[in-house]
Amino acid sequence: MTEAQGIRVRRLRLVGIGRNYDVDFTTEGRVQDLSVISGAFSSGKTAVLEFVAYGLGAKNHPRHPEVLRKVRSALLEVELSGDTHVIERAVGEPSTVAFVRRGQLDQPSLSPPERRDIAPAGAPQSLSSLLLSHCKLEGVELREAPTNAESRTDPLSIRDLMWLAFLPNERVADKNFLFENSPPRKHKLRQVVDVVFGVHDDRAVELGSRIKQLEGRLNRSRGELAAATAFVAEQNAETANEPSTRLNSERELTSITAQIEELDQQARAATSFAEELRQTYRSAAQNARTASAVLRDRETQLARMLPLRAQYADDLLKLGMLAQARRLFDPLRVRTCPACLHPLSASPHVIEGHCSMCDHDLPATPDLTLGAAADSRLDTENEQLDVAAEIRSTKARLKEITTYIEELDASLASAKQRAHTAGLEEQRAAKALDEATSPTVSTFLAARDELHRRKEAVTRQIDQLNTASKLQESLAKRAGLVNRQEANLGRLREELAQLGDATQDRNDVLRNISSRFARLLAEWHYPKLSQAHVGTDLTPFVRGEPYQEASSGARTLITLAWQLAVFETAFESGAAHPGFLMIDSPQKNLGHGTGRDTLIADAVSTDDFYRHLTQWLAHHGNGAQIIVADNSPPDLIDDRVIVRYTRDESQPPYGLIEDETG
Repeated sequence: MTEAQGIRVRRLRLVGIGRNYDVDFTTEGRVQDLSVISGAFSSGKTAVLEFVAYGLGAKNHPRHPEVLRKVRSALLEVELSGDTHVIERAVGEPSTVAFVRRGQLDQPSLSPPERRDIAPAGAPQSLSSLLLSHCKLEGVELREAPTNAESRTDPLSIRDLMWLAFLPNERVADKNFLFENSPPRKHKLRQVVDVVFGVHDDRAVELGSRIKQLEGRLNRSRGELAAATAFVAEQNAETANEPSTRLNSERELTSITAQIEELDQQARAATSFAEELRQTYRSAAQNARTASAVLRDRETQLARMLPLRAQYADDLLKLGMLAQARRLFDPLRVRTCPACLHPLSASPHVIEGHCSMCDHDLPATPDLTLGAAADSRLDTENEQLDVAAEIRSTKARLKEITTYIEELDASLASAKQRAHTAGLEEQRAAKALDEATSPTVSTFLAARDELHRRKEAVTRQIDQLNTASKLQESLAKRAGLVNRQEANLGRLREELAQLGDATQDRNDVLRNISSRFARLLAEWHYPKLSQAHVGTDLTPFVRGEPYQEASSGARTLITLAWQLAVFETAFESGAAHPGFLMIDSPQKNLGHGTGRDTLIADAVSTDDFYRHLTQWLAHHGNGAQIIVADNSPPDLIDDRVIVRYTRDESQPPYGLIEDETG
């Protein structure tokens, strides 16, 4: 095929914490037609294919523990109709959006990434719609009930199309290869095949609907392009497309920067005689800073000490009041006669049922020794709290603080004088330096100011060019969208004008697929091959029996032959296929023959499978892309193996996540 159509996978990058994990499907910058990923089981081969599918809109990504620990996002570099794009999706919880930008992985984007939703698939701004537009399938609707003309329809999704572009391990040799256990999916698969080859029923109605939808989108795109073009014209952004303008500006900026550096060197050389004055000024400036710091420190200390001295004075006053209160108030003991105020010779006590002080009758015998006990307790408290000692200690500390404050206050004046003197010395040194160097430096100042003015002007011009370039990039993207929609619309109109008998066309397509299916099995030396064909419902038959009746090894060959027959026929006929095919584990159930599969294992040569791929890609499949994940590919395709995962720490790479070797 000469036309760059569909999707081609260039590079996969898993962005991790501190490092990335890359898989490159290119050779010398071009997509390699056959790329083989080799390695032992559980090394990450299948994960590579699944991450490619995830980048193209699959719901989920591999959730191996090492992936969830190490990987944060997946970036897929692809060619969409020949133009390189990067698709980015988050890893962890499957993302609901993708970000698409033009360019390559290692190149900065001139325009911000475009947000594309994963669902709903039929939305104009979905990732599915973008990818399907490059496969000539934008706007296709599939009936939920194919035999009912009034059935509801669902938009074709890129995930539906991936059934023809990705053969995962679980479908290889599976008895439900064509989703026989799910009739709705089986019907949808048949519709997808018919849509890809353009032979589905009600094509005229479907084409008319697609043309109408595409015309509406095209009108909107043209309106947006016209508005964007007018805006760019108002901004005078057309100069961004002139390489000479940017080159001249960058050269001028480099020249101005060099001139400023040279001028500064000349100024330093011309004023080298003033080095002693500079040293004097630096010393004076340092002395001024030191004196100012000392002054600030002493002022801060004084501001802190004054409240502390007041607090100690207040504490001393409180201690004095406490001492006086103990002498004036004695509520817990009686040592003095309340009438004559003479000291008592003995504490109050009971004499024959009467109080010794008032001679009052006591109904019971109270304990009048409370006063003595209180005396004893208060004596103990006095021993524990010696007010006089506390007063002496507080007075001593207050005296120390007062002395320190007086010293600070006395030194504050001298510190202020030193700081003032140091400041004057700094000013005199600066003035002397300026007077000595000003006549020489002034000759450079005007030239330097002019260079800085020119540098700012050129920098602004370069910023304007960058902005204009981004506007032009956006304009080119809109123009490319309009061109692509116009091309798709023209093709649909041409297809509608040349529409023939859908039934006859479908029979022709099935005949070609069936013939290719039988020829592939013959090339692979399928034992006792007979009556190999593909039925009208796409079911493959061998020896007159449906594929479910074959052994596991035979089913491997049958599923591979069916998938390749559809892919090769679609590519050679220019059908709306993405143009790439991924196959996981083509040697499943082969190579080890026991029981029913002994004949299959002995008769089939894996070399034949790969030999067919290389020959077809070199001739009829020139421009297509096939990616295979295989445990042990034959030596004949060593040059097509892009990576070998060893699962051996001594022979890197260990696996897809290279630093997870435990």
